Amino acid sequence: MGLSEDDMLREAEEIDREPGKRMKSLAPVGYIIGLFLVLMLILMIFPHYGIKSDPRPDHIPTIEEVMIFDAKISNETKSLKTRADFYEFVVPHDKQVKSLANKISSVACSGERVCHAKAIYYFVRDNFDYISDPVNFEYVEMPFDFVLSGGGDCESGTLLMTNLLEAVGIDVELVFIPGHAFLRAKLPQASSKYKMDGDWVYLDWTCKTCDFGEISPNSVKAKKSFLEV
Repeated sequence: MGLSEDDMLREAEEIDREPGKRMKSLAPVGYIIGLFLVLMLILMIFPHYGIKSDPRPDHIPTIEEVMIFDAKISNETKSLKTRADFYEFVVPHDKQVKSLANKISSVACSGERVCHAKAIYYFVRDNFDYISDPVNFEYVEMPFDFVLSGGGDCESGTLLMTNLLEAVGIDVELVFIPGHAFLRAKLPQASSKYKMDGDWVYLDWTCKTCDFGEISPNSVKAKKSFLEV
């Protein structure tokens, strides 16, 4: 039996509507593909601005791994009458200091400033022993005298770390509390979990159980004074 004129018109209308139906059925697939492409773009960008904000050193070198030159103990000591006398021990432009800082950073990291700070902190914390000074005698040595001695008191190790951090472009302040000294480094790029007092990250090499950005509870509570270097 042949189709009536009305049946033919209805069939033609159905054919016209088919592309629209197919497009509607494909719409969710298009949304999914678009979302996938956006996520891929975010993942391509995010590592540079997110994950790398908290980089970790690949390796913390030993003293032997980074001592690429001969050095001798100078036996140079200075009297510390005021806090300003510490400036005489801050020599980040010294060739040996700069070479040591660069070597530690290049062995441990691939270029991130926070990673350099971590590498230097762990290098000093893990390679040197805390040795107190004689009673009623304050002995502070130049950075490489401390390195060659293998240890020293809190001020001497803190000054070494200060010089190494300053040598790679990280601003540092010495921190003094009763009977103790450590430092804080200005690292706006660091994760907020490491920071105290704005962009400052506190580092105490004598605290052998302290991770990067940690100091002992007693040090946190103590009254502090600061010396910008």
